[in-house]
Amino acid sequence: QVQLVESGGGLAQPGGPLRLSCAASGINFNVYHMGWYRQAPGKQRELVATISTSSSTHCADSVKGRFTISRDNAKNTVYLQMNSLKPEDTAVYYCHAVHILVRSRDYWGQGTQVTVSS
Repeated sequence: QVQLVESGGGLAQPGGPLRLSCAASGINFNVYHMGWYRQAPGKQRELVATISTSSSTHCADSVKGRFTISRDNAKNTVYLQMNSLKPEDTAVYYCHAVHILVRSRDYWGQGTQVTVSS
């Protein structure tokens, strides 16, 4: 059974940091591209950042320079370090995994709430 379990969400101050983690089980983590998406109330889910199996990264323009995605293959975990948080970063953040070759093998976590407010 495939599981992606996010953690680290919560309430953060504007300008502050927060780090999200996503622990994967039930998959060969090394052959999955990983990503973080977010969905704010009333908005569509949007891409935040991705990291390939070779650790190439991509970040959305809205978070570039503030957020960093990384992965630890030994721990089957992907991270999202979020700095200089803004109220508009408030959303449910979802972890995503997609197989390097078989795109239909993709999985989502249950999401973790991030709220940026003073």
